[in-house]
Amino acid sequence: MEAMIAQRYVKALTSLMDAEALANTKTLFDALAEAFGEKAFADIINDPNVADAAKQELLLAIVAGANSNAVNNLVKLLVEKKRLAIIPAIAESLRLTLAGMHRTYEGKVYSNTAVEASTLAALSSDLGKKMDATITLAFVASDYDGIKVEVEDLGVEVSLSKSRMNAQLVEHILKAI
Repeated sequence: MEAMIAQRYVKALTSLMDAEALANTKTLFDALAEAFGEKAFADIINDPNVADAAKQELLLAIVAGANSNAVNNLVKLLVEKKRLAIIPAIAESLRLTLAGMHRTYEGKVYSNTAVEASTLAALSSDLGKKMDATITLAFVASDYDGIKVEVEDLGVEVSLSKSRMNAQLVEHILKAI
């Protein structure tokens, strides 16, 4: 539900801002979302005993460097509607929107063996050509027996499992006999 509400706010922002201003707004909301990870900040924002005016003043002070009426108005609206908890969802929605606008995505490569940087670059390039996008892949060590490439924002997952390949090879040999 939060994601849907956040998308509406982001849609309004995209209609008001150009790509550069939207990228700056994303940076601001990333910082705000990160602040929610701090216990003291989250306690202040979620405390019903803290006045909404104080919360608004705190948030406006954080985003003051942006000099953006749209951002200030959004913060005021979030305080008024008591929707401060969706700020991290707004940050994520802004990230997805900008990724879609620029066709740049990030993905992960899972494997139990190390994958060289040159291999990651080749996978990124080839997958990017197939998807007509710029894809950056990062290696994540895991216990996956094989290799799995995942780009969540595009809904792409490609995997090759050693155990599955061995099972299919045995099955093919048995069928041939």
